[in-house]
Amino acid sequence: MSSIKIECVLPENCRCGESPVWEEASNSLLFVDIPAKKVCRWDSFTKQVQRVTMDAPVSSVALRQSGGYVATIGTKFCALNWKEQSAVVLATVDNDKKNNRFNDGKVDPAGRYFAGTMAEETAPAVLERHQGALYSLFPDHHVKKYFDQVDISNGLDWSLDHKIFYYIDSLSYSVDAFDYDLQTGQISNRRSVYKLEKEEQIPDGMCIDAEGKLWVACYNGGRVIRLDPVTGKRLQTVKLPVDKTTSCCFGGKNYSEMYVTCAQDGMDPEGLLRQPEAGGIFKITGLGVKGIAPYSYAG
Repeated sequence: MSSIKIECVLPENCRCGESPVWEEASNSLLFVDIPAKKVCRWDSFTKQVQRVTMDAPVSSVALRQSGGYVATIGTKFCALNWKEQSAVVLATVDNDKKNNRFNDGKVDPAGRYFAGTMAEETAPAVLERHQGALYSLFPDHHVKKYFDQVDISNGLDWSLDHKIFYYIDSLSYSVDAFDYDLQTGQISNRRSVYKLEKEEQIPDGMCIDAEGKLWVACYNGGRVIRLDPVTGKRLQTVKLPVDKTTSCCFGGKNYSEMYVTCAQDGMDPEGLLRQPEAGGIFKITGLGVKGIAPYSYAG
């Protein structure tokens, strides 16, 4: 086992950092701070951060094949023009649910932007239940709704052979799998592949590695865990010096580094003194496994 190193590379003080995405072209990490309504881009070479503030909570960001980015802002799928710091609405969901917002999102291997919704929280993980749904924005900008009755739509990714879609609804304390049709974007046959243990707390963001294993950030658990979705076994636990770990992605040279976002909303002053790096961006090296490049939205 190579020795694992964990460092806070950016003391950003995110209220709720989320949706880390590596942009190879600029050697940068994209991420959002949901309640601060910000999309951020951290240059791993210069260590500089650019931040763009939107007019509603920004819950996820993704690369776009034609340039720029896409993001979920409030209940809207949007295209981001980074230079002009502007957003154009591509589609809106949950029009009948004024208290809803998008949460985590990610682009599938065919270039569709999957993202789910939830009710706005009154406190971290405290909210009206069963208000959310899972959607995808197709390249032609039409929206497909997959299912509703979701509590907190969260981590998502696809198997390396593109035949399985992995998904987390946080308050189910489960990582679920669906059969997935790459051609049509259809999903079916939902089942649980891993149930979280008590000390692992709440499953949040997720990514897949180059060996087809899943990495799940555990909110309030202060860790990322590596799972084998075939056997349902946990293979590894990596603990961080902050409790509210929210999401993870691979990046850096050959996707050999892991980046982890976290939150500080819901922490009291004493907790922030104990965990001064809460809300920062962490880099984990020495995991001995690589990730894969993120997909880009094709619309």
